[in-house]
Amino acid sequence: MNILVPNQLQAYTGGQSRVTADGGTLAEVLADLDTNYPGIRFRMIDEQDRIREHIRIFVAGENAASLDVPVPRGVEVQIVGALSGG
Repeated sequence: MNILVPNQLQAYTGGQSRVTADGGTLAEVLADLDTNYPGIRFRMIDEQDRIREHIRIFVAGENAASLDVPVPRGVEVQIVGALSGG
């Protein structure tokens, strides 16, 4: 499936904004993504296996609240990093 990667994580993907990964759940997709792009998962998932506060992950346009969200074949996963500033 296609994974849309935000600018702040593209250093892990060699500058690519679109990559592919496989898995039946979001956890499996991110594990496969980390196999191909080491270190990227840690930037999105904390030590308690929760999505970091500054990251939003959308599966088929729906905000994923946890890693056990199913990811059907052919669905797009979009990773979004929160912007901050003042």
